[in-house]
Amino acid sequence: MFKIINPKKTIRFMSFAKLATSLAMALVIASFVIVGVKGLNFGLDFTGGVTIEVEYPNDIELKDVRSKIESLKIDSPVVQHFGSSKIAMIRIKPVEGMDQKVLSTKIFDSVKTLQDGAVLNRVEYVGPSVGSDLVESGIISVFVSLLCILAYVAFRFEWRMATGAVVALVHDTIITLAVFSLLDLEFDLTVLAAVLTIIGYSLNDTIVVFDRIREKARLLRDKSMPEIINVSITETLSRTVITSGTTMFTVLALLFLGGPMIFGFSFALAVGIIVGTFSSIYVASSLAYFLGMTRDNLLPPPPPVRGDDEEFVETLDE
Repeated sequence: MFKIINPKKTIRFMSFAKLATSLAMALVIASFVIVGVKGLNFGLDFTGGVTIEVEYPNDIELKDVRSKIESLKIDSPVVQHFGSSKIAMIRIKPVEGMDQKVLSTKIFDSVKTLQDGAVLNRVEYVGPSVGSDLVESGIISVFVSLLCILAYVAFRFEWRMATGAVVALVHDTIITLAVFSLLDLEFDLTVLAAVLTIIGYSLNDTIVVFDRIREKARLLRDKSMPEIINVSITETLSRTVITSGTTMFTVLALLFLGGPMIFGFSFALAVGIIVGTFSSIYVASSLAYFLGMTRDNLLPPPPPVRGDDEEFVETLDE
């Protein structure tokens, strides 16, 4: 048996649906403008560049390595330990007017002076053609994911719900990208992986709410659609809060303790969890309702009447 919450204890989410949906759409439009005007700060995975691994005889301070590189008038070097505090991995974006081999030699000649006996372990060059391929592949992967989600939800539930779910995912994705653009944070493959993770995470939460709405539409036949949505979201709210809360604790631990290597990934997830939880509650369900979804749309079709059933019905009528 399904537990039906007392109407007096039901949170009236749909009372704020128009305001919340308008705010969400305004944020989406603003996010598209920010990303379109300011663009994203693509990392080496997309722009190309140089990766240099230098091993020192003793532990090396990253701030000293970074200072040496910045003294060469090279902006935004990424310097990290790689497997050991004696190894520094340096990533540099392409410098206009300078060959990559010349750039890597210049950087190594500068940082090796920090300790005698410094060794160049490896140098890798990522060309801009590879970067452009990755950008195209990333965009295609997100687009195909949204199309598959639209088809699945439309088949599993109802086309209005499918539209609401996809718009909610676009809402989560573009706002996350806009935050990265606004803060000028580096966007690399780990962040792209986080964006795809956000899509899956948000969709899972939305499907849970949609499934409960469909169940309540069959049970609460005397309730209006807004009331059914209110009851459904209220009943799944504890699950949403617990899931989002525990996930956020883990993500915050990665964000503050994981180091710069996974900062972009964990920060994108933190933003995505917040906007994804909001969109699951308001954007997806509210938009489906505003598109004209009614309780009748969610009821299963009546079973076909066989010939012997028709004769039985006629006998009863007589």
